[in-house]
Amino acid sequence: MNQVRPGVGMTGFASMEPATRATLEAGAETALQEAVDILGGKRLAMLTGAGLSTDSGIPDYRGPGSAPRSPMTYQEFIGSAANRRRYWARNHIGWSHLRHADPNAGHAAVALMERRGLLTGLITQNVDRLHEDAGSTNVVDLHGRFDQVICLENGHIFSRQLLAAILEELNPGFVAAALEAGVVEMAPDADATVEDPELITSFVVAVCPVCGGTLKPDFVYFGENVPKTRVELAYAMVDAGEALLVAGSSLTVMSGLRFVRHAAKASKPVVIINRGSTRGDEFAALKLEVGVSGALDYLARNLPDLSDVGDSIGVSPE
Repeated sequence: MNQVRPGVGMTGFASMEPATRATLEAGAETALQEAVDILGGKRLAMLTGAGLSTDSGIPDYRGPGSAPRSPMTYQEFIGSAANRRRYWARNHIGWSHLRHADPNAGHAAVALMERRGLLTGLITQNVDRLHEDAGSTNVVDLHGRFDQVICLENGHIFSRQLLAAILEELNPGFVAAALEAGVVEMAPDADATVEDPELITSFVVAVCPVCGGTLKPDFVYFGENVPKTRVELAYAMVDAGEALLVAGSSLTVMSGLRFVRHAAKASKPVVIINRGSTRGDEFAALKLEVGVSGALDYLARNLPDLSDVGDSIGVSPE
């Protein structure tokens, strides 16, 4: 019987048992050897998306079998106190019900690739911080990070764990009442679908403990721009690489697709690993529709070592 590890991520997920090892489906090894032939001996920039974290039990927005999602936009969040109440009520349930997520074999493979000198840097569209939990250090969290909240008025930053304690104090028994009322499903970014609108209406939203300002998760909402310095650092990673490896992203949003276009324009080979089509397929030297974790584990073990070649594009601690 498999045991579920308690998790180290503090990200608010883990709705299914995390993957304990990577597996390859029949025929995948032949396709992956072609990827090794293309990427071998080259320093790589890497871009990862939600498809990498599904093996850790984190639902994604656009993968095969994903339910249609209507995530709250930045404009909706800042424009309505009722929307903020609904958001934080659902988020509090998701965080409290799914407190831990484990990095999976794919995250571990990416960290190994970094240690072996294969990467100029890692750009992730995920906010779950599982790459860092797995040991990756040179990471651009393109869309921000779920383990922090930020005050929109004065920029104060607090841990999501601290906010959870504050919300629990403001709303004693809320999570238990919500679970009794029925949580239909957990959604991406620790959101949760709740059937009882009166329960949502009763929720008390926390304000900034320092200045009383509006708190927001420290990640980029739909309709919000990625900070310029973050984008520039990600481009520098792509420019420093001789190829771009994309894993688990549909490249639906321009925030990720632009790096694929940038690499292709510079005549750098792009390899995409993703189940289902992506907006970047036309730019790819190779597109593989195989399991992301297993594919990354194979590449991490079979690409030639480059430990003594070149420098990475460093990320300053935030």
